[in-house]
Amino acid sequence: MRSSRLLVIGILAVTSALVAATAAAIPAKASTVNYVALGDSYSSGVGAGNYYSSSGSCDRSPNAYPALWAAANSPASFTFAACSGAKTSDVINSQLSSVTSSTTLVSLTIGGNDAGFSGIMEDCVLYSTSTCESEISSAENYVRTTLPGSLNTMLSDIRAKAPSARIVLVGYPHFYDLNVWLCLGLSSADHSAIDAGIDVLDGVLSTAAADNGDVFSDARPAFSGHELCTGDGWLNSVTIPIGDSYHPTATGQKDGYLPTFTKSA
Repeated sequence: MRSSRLLVIGILAVTSALVAATAAAIPAKASTVNYVALGDSYSSGVGAGNYYSSSGSCDRSPNAYPALWAAANSPASFTFAACSGAKTSDVINSQLSSVTSSTTLVSLTIGGNDAGFSGIMEDCVLYSTSTCESEISSAENYVRTTLPGSLNTMLSDIRAKAPSARIVLVGYPHFYDLNVWLCLGLSSADHSAIDAGIDVLDGVLSTAAADNGDVFSDARPAFSGHELCTGDGWLNSVTIPIGDSYHPTATGQKDGYLPTFTKSA
């Protein structure tokens, strides 16, 4: 009788342990997170393909890191409001309505369009090195002097709508691996200037996040060694459609941006 009782107790103990282990394997926050993804084309997934037809010119892709994170974590709710071409003013005027007092997680990449980076890259490809580097210098000045105020206003507005949310401002990767000895296209000076411009932008994003009590998630480490000229296919070079150029591919979103955001979510 005693041995039978001990056997029953042992079975119950093992069963309880298995139940506990299973529960631990399921993220406790998954069923309580109300996630809203804001931002520009790096958040919407331009360059990653397979866009939702309902997203129109916003080009939202299921291969973008917000959709991938939602698919992997099954939050209580997920609103995908990011849109290609968005600036900080667009987040405030067009995307902020997706954020509510019940929102608990917000992600966004933003700032590149404010600085006119798409046009700069087009000019760098089509025109001279002097034009490229001059435009980058002007953009850096804008990023240092004007963008901080826009970011602070935007982050403050998001916080006002979602007082308890974790707000994650996700940065931009370098475009070029400067250690590759042969990289066709732009000059090495242009490559260095472009990456340096991204560093300036990411630095301002990091400071804005810190100043507002939010989180900056740096994409540069994840993309390091996988930029253009490495042949890894994480970023689109100049391609057709032209709007995909210098945006992460589906691989870049999955292996670069998704783990970057996941660490901060």
